[in-house]
Amino acid sequence: MATTRTVVSGQRGHAGAGASGAALDARARRFLEHLATERGASVYTRRNYEHALREFIGWHVQERQSPPQWDRLDRDTFRAYLRYLGLRNLSRAAIRLRFAALRTFFRYLMRHGVVAGSPLKNLALPKPGKRLPKFLTLRQVQDLLHAPFKLLAARKGGKRGRPIAPVLCLRDVAILETLYSCGLRVSELCGLRAADIDWSEKLVRVRGKGMKERLVPIGEPALAAIRNYWQMLPRPPEGEAPVFLSQSGDAPIAPRDLQRRLKRYLVMAGLDPEITPHKLRHSFATHMLDAGADLRSVQELLGHARLVTTQVYTHLGTDRLKKVYDATHPRA
Repeated sequence: MATTRTVVSGQRGHAGAGASGAALDARARRFLEHLATERGASVYTRRNYEHALREFIGWHVQERQSPPQWDRLDRDTFRAYLRYLGLRNLSRAAIRLRFAALRTFFRYLMRHGVVAGSPLKNLALPKPGKRLPKFLTLRQVQDLLHAPFKLLAARKGGKRGRPIAPVLCLRDVAILETLYSCGLRVSELCGLRAADIDWSEKLVRVRGKGMKERLVPIGEPALAAIRNYWQMLPRPPEGEAPVFLSQSGDAPIAPRDLQRRLKRYLVMAGLDPEITPHKLRHSFATHMLDAGADLRSVQELLGHARLVTTQVYTHLGTDRLKKVYDATHPRA
């Protein structure tokens, strides 16, 4: 099941007006509860899937003058919906995201005996565009990891601006080090508990998509950064306590807060403030493969269910090798 951090875009034109506010029926609501409780889907997936279902229901009400009866829908209905989305000039990724939600919903309905088969089976969708993940260079990563120290030094030097607590800077250093050291998703990092760190073996237990657990090595710089951060706390976290606390100190840091603070450090490092925390995960994978790691190992470290998801990073390495070849081979 795909997870995305981009919320499906809003409606345009008369046909889509109010579609996002369409009421969910009982089956759609139970499906979303199933995603949260049994599938362990992220808040982003649940939000996007709910939006997709509301949008389809709203379209059906406006076009067919009735809410959809899920066991009576046919492929022609979804072909018409696909044409409607195409007329709105949505990106291929946005269209595929909507149909991913609908396909997952129909698989759920099939498992519960509501429908015999999926009307979306073999429905031709626009092919996804080939987009290579962006990543930071090693130097850029180093600059970013040192940015919280620069911020702390600037405040200590009496420069104008809001005072900043040293504990927050040390926490942010530990967060950035851990994201890059382990190649974690933001949701995985925010969900880390003190008991998940095996200090002697230098391993971290990570809960990924669908609550699947994996063990990931963690480097000494990241462990040292966590130690330095914990030493600043009134009481180091233990057991099920979050590894990285919010500013109030009574809850784990929220993904949105992490993203907001990252923007500040990107600016201080002279990097694009639109870079997301996920780019550190891309950087982790790219640097590992560039240094000779095999694809299967990187797949395990990232927690990808399918190897093809990891293979996108090999294109980055291939481009780099081509440039090296062209620049150095006498008969290139």
